[in-house]
Amino acid sequence: MRPMTRQWTASRVARMAAKKQGPAPAAPDKRSLPRYAVAGREIDAPAAAPGLHLVATPIGNLRDVTLRALEVLAAADVIACEDTRVSRKLLEHYAIATPLTPYHEHNAAAARPKILARLAAGEAVALISDAGTPLVSDPGYKLVRAACAAGHSVTALPGASAVLAALNVAALPTDHFFFEGFLPPKQVARQKRIAELSRIPATLVLFESGPRIAATLADLAASIGAREASVCRELTKLHEQVRRGDLAALARDYAAGAETRGEFVIVVAPLQAEAERADDVDELLRRALDRVSVKDAVGEIAAATGLPRRDIYRRALALAKDRDKDSDDAAAS
Repeated sequence: MRPMTRQWTASRVARMAAKKQGPAPAAPDKRSLPRYAVAGREIDAPAAAPGLHLVATPIGNLRDVTLRALEVLAAADVIACEDTRVSRKLLEHYAIATPLTPYHEHNAAAARPKILARLAAGEAVALISDAGTPLVSDPGYKLVRAACAAGHSVTALPGASAVLAALNVAALPTDHFFFEGFLPPKQVARQKRIAELSRIPATLVLFESGPRIAATLADLAASIGAREASVCRELTKLHEQVRRGDLAALARDYAAGAETRGEFVIVVAPLQAEAERADDVDELLRRALDRVSVKDAVGEIAAATGLPRRDIYRRALALAKDRDKDSDDAAAS
């Protein structure tokens, strides 16, 4: 029998000691860390703080997302979204594996307590909409209100917004604006709401769907047709289009068959902008009388300027009389 060498004995002792201590702790598996990918490059996401994170997402072009938004979406414990099918496209584009849970107007009452329970457990919850900034035309404000009442942290991650994008390209005043969202789908209710909006001294921003865009523009033109407006279609997408003109002309375009596929934002000039653009009320009336009757012209200009209808009517009669006289003189000559 060969005697044990010193080296063999030391090695055996080391192995026995290691066996008693158990296996060494495994190194963290990088694949288990929250990650996202940009242009094919994987990036580790820092841990998301506990609380509710309101994350703006692209309104069309998937590249219109911030790095901070990607970090939070990748690191959150769950993402609450309107439609999981829509949101999954964004997550797959950036290789984000965070689970989704639906939160929309039809399930909000049942889903809200579950999200609040996750917040109470110390989780990071991201809230997104199908497109743009959460809480704009979605039920998110009730969740935010409940989260604040429960003492949870609420953080906003700003980004894409169809409202601001439309204001940027409309070429209309932006110092004061009023966001209405979608008008009522029924014509009578829509016309009543337009009459109320016409008195607001600010640029108006409206959302509308393709199937209703022509009818909405027709009602806007009938009520406040003297104003300038812009119709923005498919903002940030491949077929983005912006039409500018007065409401009457835009209404005619869409009645004649202008493209109605896609999502629309309508931007309408404020009262004071229209008054500044024309030399005076007489000019507004002359332009209106070229299109419509005296009665309709008076209604349009009263809504556009906020001036007393009686005064405008008196001025419209005088202008109509002068116009008829000029026509008679021209015919006689």
